[in-house]
Amino acid sequence: MAFSKNHSFLFMLFPILLILVTMSFASAGLLPFSAKHVVIINKLVTRATLIVHCTNKEEDKGVISLGPGDSFDFRFRVNLRKTTVYTCSFAWPGNTATFDIFRADRDDNPRSKVGVCSECIWSIYEPAPCRDRRDGGQPNCFQWAS
Repeated sequence: MAFSKNHSFLFMLFPILLILVTMSFASAGLLPFSAKHVVIINKLVTRATLIVHCTNKEEDKGVISLGPGDSFDFRFRVNLRKTTVYTCSFAWPGNTATFDIFRADRDDNPRSKVGVCSECIWSIYEPAPCRDRRDGGQPNCFQWAS
């Protein structure tokens, strides 16, 4: 009788522990295939329309036109080797620029300067693309690749 109760308790405890450990590893960016959500927001000070085109090796997200304050988002999973990169080109009157909007080595690496994001929110300004921080602190801004 006691064995049956202990067995039932362990049978229920194991899945709960497995879920908790999985969630911990996923939030720390340690699991392969971790789910990501990239959000791009047009915050051009000139209030111009922003043309965005994001791609990776396997997928083309198409050309998107964002008015002032508008956003575009997409979801994906990081590949097993953690080499996933999404590069976006940005165009607004008189300017074009490119930037890796998601890089697994930067955005899914707990040792990177900016840390792991499961929801990677990017504000696009003329001088720089900036990844917003969930704690409301100063965003992490980067230089345009071109």
